[in-house]
Amino acid sequence: MKRFLSVRFFLIFLIGVFLDSPAVAQEAPAPAAVVLKEAYRQAAKENKKVFLIFHASWCGWCHKMDTAMNDPRVRQFFIDHYVIRHLSVDEHGDKKQLENPGAADTRKRLGGTEDDGIPYWVVLDAKGKLLADGRIGSQPGKNTGCPATEEEVAHFLNVLKRTSPLDATALDVIRTTFRENERRP
Repeated sequence: MKRFLSVRFFLIFLIGVFLDSPAVAQEAPAPAAVVLKEAYRQAAKENKKVFLIFHASWCGWCHKMDTAMNDPRVRQFFIDHYVIRHLSVDEHGDKKQLENPGAADTRKRLGGTEDDGIPYWVVLDAKGKLLADGRIGSQPGKNTGCPATEEEVAHFLNVLKRTSPLDATALDVIRTTFRENERRP
């Protein structure tokens, strides 16, 4: 009986070590094409647009964008009208494996450049047609990123007006929420 318990303990120990190993700790990110194909399918089925955000794990403004979009005051507005997806780009060093394969090329194809910085976001229809992006004007480097300033938030709201049926009340709540980004640490 003692031998059975020691073998059992040893097997449980090995399973624990294996499950804690880096080899199984992180699943490889899906290729950009797979993420988009699924997003387009869902958008078509639910009659929504795709809100695609290019981001990175180290990016503070990317985290602010997610925090603002998931704020309880506005979260449902986005969920009701958009299929929201993220593609990881611009990771460094040991975080490079977090990037979605093909994400950088997808950003470029959709008009974004490294000069635009991140977060860089776009709104697409269910067939992948670009409807709007985070740039104010057509100049690279004039990306709103996570909208915070009055000019950036105004651009963001203009995009939301053009790509969804959000009413003035909803847009005002979104304005208030995103303007708080200018003061968030």
